[in-house]
Amino acid sequence: MDLYQIMISHNRAWTIREMICFSVIFVIAAYISLRLVRKQKIVVSQAAAGLLLLLFLGIVFGSTVFTREPGLHHKYELELFWSWKAVYHGNRELLTENLLNMVLLLPAGLLLPVIVRRRLAWWKGLLAGMLVSFVIEICQLVFCRGLFEWDDIIHNGIGCMMGCVISGWLMKRRFHSA
Repeated sequence: MDLYQIMISHNRAWTIREMICFSVIFVIAAYISLRLVRKQKIVVSQAAAGLLLLLFLGIVFGSTVFTREPGLHHKYELELFWSWKAVYHGNRELLTENLLNMVLLLPAGLLLPVIVRRRLAWWKGLLAGMLVSFVIEICQLVFCRGLFEWDDIIHNGIGCMMGCVISGWLMKRRFHSA
């Protein structure tokens, strides 16, 4: 199953209300960013990266929480690394899901060093990704819109960490070559 098929089979389209709500939040963030750039508190690249991160997280939360149909019961899996045990026993779908969960927050990790205008330690990327993922998982549990699981939090954190490491490496190369 490709990513497009996953998206259309697991998520409904955004409602007009959801699009308006997100648009209002985005416009407010853009206005605040523009004011900060004009006051020289941040530079344009920070503002752009911050807005891209907001847009990206809106899409992520939309696809992982808000556009999913609610279930009848709270679902959770509290066994740590249960998905890797299933992969070890031949479940290739979970292998794909685990890898996609690692990739999910990689773009956020790429943007974070740009927003703060410096390289970030790998553990800060891991922590940021795990925090975002924890909020997603709690929302899924509370709103009955998915399976709360520690594995996703770890996988998403690893992806964000990888993004921070890659971005830091690119920043280092850019400054050394200049």
